[in-house]
Amino acid sequence: MYSTGGIADRFAHLVAALEQRLSGPLPAAVRFWDGSELGPGERGSATDTIVLKNRRALTYAVMRPDQLGIGRAWVAGDVDLEGDLYRVMAAGSRLYGFDFTNLEKLDALRTAARIGAIRIPPPKPPSVEAKVGGRLHSLRRDREAISHHYDVSNEFYRMFLGPTMVYSCAYFAGPDDSLEEAQTRKLDVICQKLRLKEGERMLDIGCGWGSLMIHAAANYGVRVVGVTLSREQAAYARKRIVEAGLADQCEVRIQDYREVSDGPYDKICSVGMFEHVGSSQLDRYMQTVTDLGLPGGLALHHGICRQHEKDDSPNTFIERYVFPDGELHRVAKVVAAAEKAGQEIRDLESMREHYALTLRRWVANLEDTREAAIAEVGPERERVWRLYMTASALAFERGDVSIHQLLVALPGEDHPLELARPAFVREEIQAPAAD
Repeated sequence: MYSTGGIADRFAHLVAALEQRLSGPLPAAVRFWDGSELGPGERGSATDTIVLKNRRALTYAVMRPDQLGIGRAWVAGDVDLEGDLYRVMAAGSRLYGFDFTNLEKLDALRTAARIGAIRIPPPKPPSVEAKVGGRLHSLRRDREAISHHYDVSNEFYRMFLGPTMVYSCAYFAGPDDSLEEAQTRKLDVICQKLRLKEGERMLDIGCGWGSLMIHAAANYGVRVVGVTLSREQAAYARKRIVEAGLADQCEVRIQDYREVSDGPYDKICSVGMFEHVGSSQLDRYMQTVTDLGLPGGLALHHGICRQHEKDDSPNTFIERYVFPDGELHRVAKVVAAAEKAGQEIRDLESMREHYALTLRRWVANLEDTREAAIAEVGPERERVWRLYMTASALAFERGDVSIHQLLVALPGEDHPLELARPAFVREEIQAPAAD
């Protein structure tokens, strides 16, 4: 480890202790606002450098010594990186679960105080941090949480999602597929798993920008009702539906799934939605799907699941900046809730590697359009999405989280499934236009 004097020297002994306990070097060098540096190996050997631009960067981290404090400094632009974000975050995964001793924490606080990085009151969080209130998973609070994430800018989402405007895991036949090819394939796989037939009535819970609705109506001749809590999404989806000439087959509602009462539907799907439901509401969600479905009909639940037992902290970066009130469930809990509601599990597919590839594409798209994205939504929000999607790609690659498609048959009648499980991937499919 090297240190170049100045502020870096004041923290050198703590970093040396950290490296010793980790049995390895830091994932990157650190440069302070006075120009001093400390880092692994010899000076100049570090590939990546974390830059603390001012005292407030350290204040955020010291006053909240968890990922939320560091996240606030990043979003505010007080912390930056010269190097590769993927590489630093991948190497930094060695720090998961690490904690300083109480004496080391006290030492760090004293050092921070001496250089003026302790402030009472602490600096306010960046303006894009979520502010939701009221009873958890009430109708009003869920609308606020969804609005925080989705009512940002349809144009901003188009910049990284691409022309299909699909905000969930794509389905790749191979790693060289384009994002548009893979997302269109995913839409078609869902339609095939549901065995959609012309004239059927389908409910799309959490319909987003309408891509699945348009694909199902145009390619399978079904009538689709889509519900979303996002006004921006609803407006965009309605415009696309009219332009596609499908207004007589598709209806978009700004409505909570708990407010839908016009069943039965032949087929029901929810893509990237049950992560928003909450642990306390998961049984209710599954029972609602059963109640809205035609007896013997099919439903498909597509969502992210966590691989670990530990409940998520309410003070994570993603909770405060990306998905307020979002909760990831174990896939076993999702299956149990479905079965409790009388749904018969017919097919379960893990798509973890597909989501890692999807996220890599989204990050690359955001990188290519960064200046336009900043002009559209501001620098704070662009930094939120860049960090969150990079971290998520790595989490899927490590296997910390996964994503599953769960096909179920609804109770009351015999299901329409054939004996042999068919192949679901077709090559001749038409992507829905974005505009």
